Amino acid sequence: MAFINGKRIDSGAPPVPVINPANGGTVGTLAMCGPQVMTQAIDAAAGTDWGNALAAERELVLIRMADAVERHRSDLVGLLIDEAGSTFGKAHFEVEFTAAMLRSAAGEARRIFGHVMPSDVPDCLSFCLRRPLGVIGAIAPFNYPFLLGTKKVCMAIAAGNTVVLKPSEETSLIALKSAEIFHEAGLPAGVLNVVPGDGAILGGVLLSDPRVKMISFTGSTRVGRLLAVECARQGKKITLEMGGKSPVIVLKDADIDYAVRTAAFGIFIHQGQICMAGSRIIVEAPVHDRFLERFVAKAKTLKMGDPHQPDTVIGPLIRAEQGVFIAERIAASVSKGARVLCGGGHQGNFFEPTVLADVTADMEVFRDELFGPVASVVKARDADHALELANDSCYGLSSAVITNDLNQALRFAQGLESGVVHVNSSTIEDHPHAPFGGVKDSGMGREGGQWSMEEMTETKWITIQQGQRAYPF
Repeated sequence: MAFINGKRIDSGAPPVPVINPANGGTVGTLAMCGPQVMTQAIDAAAGTDWGNALAAERELVLIRMADAVERHRSDLVGLLIDEAGSTFGKAHFEVEFTAAMLRSAAGEARRIFGHVMPSDVPDCLSFCLRRPLGVIGAIAPFNYPFLLGTKKVCMAIAAGNTVVLKPSEETSLIALKSAEIFHEAGLPAGVLNVVPGDGAILGGVLLSDPRVKMISFTGSTRVGRLLAVECARQGKKITLEMGGKSPVIVLKDADIDYAVRTAAFGIFIHQGQICMAGSRIIVEAPVHDRFLERFVAKAKTLKMGDPHQPDTVIGPLIRAEQGVFIAERIAASVSKGARVLCGGGHQGNFFEPTVLADVTADMEVFRDELFGPVASVVKARDADHALELANDSCYGLSSAVITNDLNQALRFAQGLESGVVHVNSSTIEDHPHAPFGGVKDSGMGREGGQWSMEEMTETKWITIQQGQRAYPF
């Protein structure tokens, strides 16, 4: 089943059940798509005239899409809980943020600016403008499927592009539902097309088709690297938002209770299944023990269970195999000296909120992205050591430093090897109009506001000669 040219189409494949990760029930059925359907979607995206739509038209459609999201809030929240395993609070946040993001994209439709430049030739007007790329292939993950899928879509169409969205196999119902909502809100047929299916197969079609001018990917570092290599071969643009092992640094002057609340939110929201989760908590030695005691106490209060309940903090992992992977990494680190102070157990898709102490840089939990509710607390000798530990990672997506010392705040803000730094806030932070993205193995390129407009357009230089130019022959 796919959404192409304004309507759902049958993929021709047998439907398979979509499983609720919290209770094992069936959310619905979905027939995955093959290469022919993906080509059909690209045909539809390439066949529209959306690139010539007025900025005012794109703006109005995006505003109507935002209004439609709010009208369909209950349906979208329900799907996010049942298909993606989102908790009640996270699902509501995701819908609210997505509506805000659509309105932000509407504003960007009028902010795609060019430049007039001095010319070295007499009587010559020299200027540049930005034009849409054409068809953009968007690949979205399972953890924030509505938010991250729509983030790629709304910025692309604000710039005048059309989109073929390949959602995660685990959260394709949400993508199909959102496409229907956007079409009903007035998005013309063919501007957004959604094709669920195997990533390796469908991604290959997106990469090989010359009409697809750019790939916008959010997902694992391993897959992102493969896509980058192939895009280089094919001459396509690409933006990558990949893995993370984000540090939270608690300096000795920090308000410890605030630091505990901030760090807990950063690692335990959505069961830690967030690329910018603050999974490495680096604490200066003078306040380490006090922080650790209060942080463990906080983790023990977090309710795990039915994600439909508003007070549930820890819901299910997307799949049970992830719990096995996390447990193996914890065990390997314990064998090297780490201590489990709370949690560590798992049953089915549920993994207890876990705090590890005495974590060192040679342990798996310090290095590997676990994508689960596991906080690794690391003791730093001093601020210099804390910065060294924070940067001792192949990742560089988000980071946070908790301090009341302005000099230290500025020092860490500039010294952290990270695409995003938050002072006195969580690593989990995004704004619709801000440049979001990472360095090192966390990605390249930026999404959000004017940065998306720059990534998703190309610059065209134009000159207009007034009168006749003199040539040497």
